[in-house]
Amino acid sequence: MKLDYKKIREDEEINLLIEKGNEILKELGYTEHSRKHAAKVAAEAGNILEQLGYKPQKVELARIAGYMHDIGNSINRHDHAHTGAILAYQILQNRGMELKKILTVTTAIGHHDEDTGTAVDEVSAALILADKTDVRRNRVQNPNPANFDIHDRVNYAALSSKLVVDREKKIIQMNLELDDSICSVMDYFEIFLKRMLMCRRAAEKLGCRFKLHANGSKLC
Repeated sequence: MKLDYKKIREDEEINLLIEKGNEILKELGYTEHSRKHAAKVAAEAGNILEQLGYKPQKVELARIAGYMHDIGNSINRHDHAHTGAILAYQILQNRGMELKKILTVTTAIGHHDEDTGTAVDEVSAALILADKTDVRRNRVQNPNPANFDIHDRVNYAALSSKLVVDREKKIIQMNLELDDSICSVMDYFEIFLKRMLMCRRAAEKLGCRFKLHANGSKLC
């Protein structure tokens, strides 16, 4: 039986790992990394490759990597990309996925964190772009605004965030609208500069340029 994204998204073990990871991160004060984030990253990663004209198999692997990318949080936030890749290898092997496909997925998962990874192929590039641009208010899990850290403020201030792929011009652009009474554009850059540089390199791996527009202004 073919293992596709639909089966991955319905897999009880994978979903339990995702939700356990989010439970731990919520306790530690991190933003939301639940199945909602997993599904959004999966959809966006697949969409990026689809719009750039990649074959359906690559698109499907990007979706699978996107959905599974944070399962390592169920063990520990520290080094979660690497532990997540090892978990994914075991799970996908047990589900009968072809080894070459497993390695594509695990490589992407193992390289999605900005402290230790970078885009090394098309699937990892799409995952990075999808993950690092998921900025939105409902990712904030801290119920008390008085206790927001800068991560909470940036996400809470995000009124809208959209990734636009222009295949003809070879541009991948993030359009971000921030409530600057909560968080300034400078605050955003203070925390997300490393991630935006990672996105630039990921876009280059896909033969594109990465652009960021915040509150109508071109930032990079």
